[in-house]
Amino acid sequence: MDKLNEYIQSHPHDELHPSEIANILKDLDDKSFQEAVKSIPKDLVADVALELPDRYFDDVVESFTPEELAESVAELESDDQKEFIEELEELDEHIAQEVFKKLDKEDQEDIKQLRQYDDDEAGAYMQVEVYTAKLDQKVRDVIEEFAKLRRTGELENVNYLFVVDDQNRLKYGVGLDSLLTFDFDKTIGENIAQDEEAYKPIVAYDHEPIEDVVKRFQEYDLSSIPVVNEQGVLLGRITSDDIYDIISEQATDQMYHLAGVSDEAEEDDDLIKAGKARAIWLGINLLTAIAASLVIGLFESTLQSYVALAVLMPIVASMGGNAGTQSLTVVVRQLALGEIAKHDAFRTIKKEVLLSLANGMLFAIIIGIIASIWFDKGMLGVVIALAMIINLLSAGFFGSVIPLVLKKFGIDPAIGSTVILTTVTDIVGFFAFLGLATIILL
Repeated sequence: MDKLNEYIQSHPHDELHPSEIANILKDLDDKSFQEAVKSIPKDLVADVALELPDRYFDDVVESFTPEELAESVAELESDDQKEFIEELEELDEHIAQEVFKKLDKEDQEDIKQLRQYDDDEAGAYMQVEVYTAKLDQKVRDVIEEFAKLRRTGELENVNYLFVVDDQNRLKYGVGLDSLLTFDFDKTIGENIAQDEEAYKPIVAYDHEPIEDVVKRFQEYDLSSIPVVNEQGVLLGRITSDDIYDIISEQATDQMYHLAGVSDEAEEDDDLIKAGKARAIWLGINLLTAIAASLVIGLFESTLQSYVALAVLMPIVASMGGNAGTQSLTVVVRQLALGEIAKHDAFRTIKKEVLLSLANGMLFAIIIGIIASIWFDKGMLGVVIALAMIINLLSAGFFGSVIPLVLKKFGIDPAIGSTVILTTVTDIVGFFAFLGLATIILL
């Protein structure tokens, strides 16, 4: 708590950053946290609550009245206002309604506008606050107006001027660095006329998937993008900070899905909810493990004849599982980044198969020699070497094919891929090793 007070007192109010306050709060124990929350400047409460992990949200908002929360929400950009109200609804719908009613009509309309979009649509992530100019406005007047709005704090993070017509249809986009090179005594239109193509804006449509907008940001290295409707009317903008959050969320989702857990459940403090989410995939994994055990059961007599097989068997399965996970992780990530085109699947599969085959041959030689010396039986080394090659080859193939097939059917490639892959590599590994042992050694 002392650290938070020290930070607040040592910085002018306009230099206080919500993320810094959030970082300080996260380092406190429960008792100190509750006391420190009350020290947060009232107008920064909502911003700090959004900066903190979800599990802290209720601890923050419960320390303030609806009036205080509404005062703080009013200071947020429209997209953050919408996010705050939605999170507050999950906590307490009655309080969320109270806070919403205390906002001014303009803020209420902005929130309603943004909430009409689905979570996967670009419109759900835009800010409706935009700085626009008309073609017939003089550059000098535009800059003076912008400076005034910036000084009064009505506009933040603005580095792009949207030029619209009388119907608010977006015509051009001018970076502020370019605006400063214009002839200040001429109109925006007169300056743009010298090279109209250079000022044609890259846009996002309000109902298009946000994933497509993320890719556009990455492809064109954008800091913001205007959002328009089908008629070209400017509705708002999406800024890079929102895109970074989306990318982070997507990466987190993939990590959780690959591990067979739910991102929503893991971020919740409810142990029962998280336990259920994990138990589902563990249950599926149990069934697949039983399937692999049934394969082992088919070769019971072989195992009884050669106890050494039981010692070496886990090596084949483990190597196959790890090799498959490598291919799976690479392909899932490349799919998420849009680095694999629809016609490019064969190249991806071929690469992963060749890599796995090369590693399979390398480690087949190593484990073959070790097994031969360890158990003083040369043919046992041949068996495990051949099984290693077969399993790593199948691991590379299925590790790349499984996510591509799931993507083809519109399923998140990360969901369930690991369980499917582990089943395949276990079954193929055990069947190849024990089957070859039956043929060669008996």
